[in-house]
Amino acid sequence: MFEFAWPWAFLLAPLPWLLRLLLPAADSGEAALKVSFLYELEGLSGRRARANLPAWRQQAPFVLLWLFLLLAAARPEWVGEPLPLPASGRDLLLAVDVSGSMEHDDMQWDGEDIPRLELVKRLFGDFIEDRRGDRVGLILFGSRAYLQSPLTFDRHTVRTWLDEALINIAGPQTAIGDAIGLAVKRLRERPADSRVLVLITDGANNGGEIEPRTAARLAAEQRVKIYTIGIGADPEQSGIMGMLGLNPGVDLDEATLIAIAKQTGGQYFRARSSEELQDIESTLDRLEPAAQLPTRARPAHALYAWPLAIALLISLLLVARELWPQHWQTLTSRFGGAA
Repeated sequence: MFEFAWPWAFLLAPLPWLLRLLLPAADSGEAALKVSFLYELEGLSGRRARANLPAWRQQAPFVLLWLFLLLAAARPEWVGEPLPLPASGRDLLLAVDVSGSMEHDDMQWDGEDIPRLELVKRLFGDFIEDRRGDRVGLILFGSRAYLQSPLTFDRHTVRTWLDEALINIAGPQTAIGDAIGLAVKRLRERPADSRVLVLITDGANNGGEIEPRTAARLAAEQRVKIYTIGIGADPEQSGIMGMLGLNPGVDLDEATLIAIAKQTGGQYFRARSSEELQDIESTLDRLEPAAQLPTRARPAHALYAWPLAIALLISLLLVARELWPQHWQTLTSRFGGAA
């Protein structure tokens, strides 16, 4: 169906004539000389005296130019039939800890020791890509929490943002409460039975302004279900670092993470290895989708380029008539007209 996106642009149609009536006529300040044989003089120079043409023929090119510009400004478009959008899944936010402790390489992937954050990227990147029909967003938190990607159907972009996350980009501390608070703020306007937060951390809350249990209470009031994941190898699994007592996994506040999950109707998972984290990903992937309000969109194909191109062509012809009057007169005489 053909329609205009901005039909109000046609209200500007009388603007040139209103300006001509309201503004004073241009005055060069010089005396004018009237010559009775002006037509013959302009004929010898290759010009036609357009003053002898009817007024409507003098104004017609400019009227057409203005009308085509208005037509382009009104944004004509061809609108297709309504098409359904994928909106049957959940609104899922992934909150990932990027504090300094996530740099410890006590996790394994294909027999190679890799940092905790790198393992999260590899496994949960695929998790994000597989969320067809879900709106997915990303929160990165350290000393503060930041919304890296809002809820969107563009899962590939969200995965890209996760892959580009850097250690300490949000500060060296761990603000679990702030991450939950930010998630609640973003999810509270979505349908109540589709709000899900997956929070991944390897430490205890030691930064931010909101206590995790207070934030969890707010999340429960807003019906945001939180799944918490504690990542990091046990001390005895950490090799030399564990033997020296340097394993940051001992800082993991499992009691708080369990309480957050229980209070919001979610579940707590402990990931000590890549295999366990992969199992957790599979468990989360089996969450029951919650129906949302149906969303439909009508594809629109913009057509404003056509009247804009015609207006440009008319402008070029008017310029050519002024710059090359002799050639213009020869051209128009071939078609039996005069400009």
